[in-house]
Amino acid sequence: MDPKGVYPILPTPFTDDGKVDLESMERLIKFQNEVGVNGVNIMGFMGESHKLANAERKDIINVTMDTKRDGLEVWVGIRTMGTMGAVEQAIEAEALGADAVFVAPVSIQNDNAIYAHYKAINDAVNIPVALHDLPDMFDAIVMSPELIARMAKDDVSNYIKLEEIPTGPKTSKTLALADGKMGVFGGLGAMYMLEEMERGAKGIMSGFSFPEVLVKIYNLFETGDREGAAECFDKYVSLLRYEFQPGPGLAFRKHVYKKRGIFTSDYIRPPTGPVDQYTIDEFERTIARAGLSFDVPLSI
Repeated sequence: MDPKGVYPILPTPFTDDGKVDLESMERLIKFQNEVGVNGVNIMGFMGESHKLANAERKDIINVTMDTKRDGLEVWVGIRTMGTMGAVEQAIEAEALGADAVFVAPVSIQNDNAIYAHYKAINDAVNIPVALHDLPDMFDAIVMSPELIARMAKDDVSNYIKLEEIPTGPKTSKTLALADGKMGVFGGLGAMYMLEEMERGAKGIMSGFSFPEVLVKIYNLFETGDREGAAECFDKYVSLLRYEFQPGPGLAFRKHVYKKRGIFTSDYIRPPTGPVDQYTIDEFERTIARAGLSFDVPLSI
């Protein structure tokens, strides 16, 4: 594998009564097929993976694999309390056809324990095991550039979704230490996408609900039009900032997918609460200010 480009982190759709909505999931994958992303990440933190039953996870993977276009990579998120549960989920994801898994660290601030966690998963499967580096949501667990480089050189993991702020310096240091054996992807709502790619990131893994924008930025950058990529990024960065707010961010994204006719419901499983109407209206004003609409697919 040589993954690079735009890999949206997809929300999991539910019906109004809280059941997994597989028909909406199918529409979501068809939409990603159409807009030209390079892969999709399902059941990550934004995909409410920690709120899903095991049978629901299997159903979501199956629908994704049955619907994706040829060449679209599927990465499956894994977050468990212990290593054995993560190993089990990784084995299942591989058996169902996943191209890679991206895995949250075990919740202990100890480099050897974190290393052992990822090594056990990597030893159990024949697909890439990517690190998910998100201290703000994963019990403040920090993976240092030195630890990441160690795992890269030992081929325990050769990819990372790097979301520890500030992402720029950590991206540069990680790449320098890993001697070309680590592929870094940005996250954090794509708020730092341009700077991360300038530092050597292979692409972006973001739940931004207008993935067409990210595809355009990436394509401009990759074809050498750095000025055009920067102009496009600057045009939409206020929306990236607003949508990624901790707390209402997932609600915003589900709202957009509902307005775009992809989801039938914007339901989020508890304990996440609803977003007030004023905030939704404010969000829609931000979308309009960026010159976007809810058309599918969107021309930008």
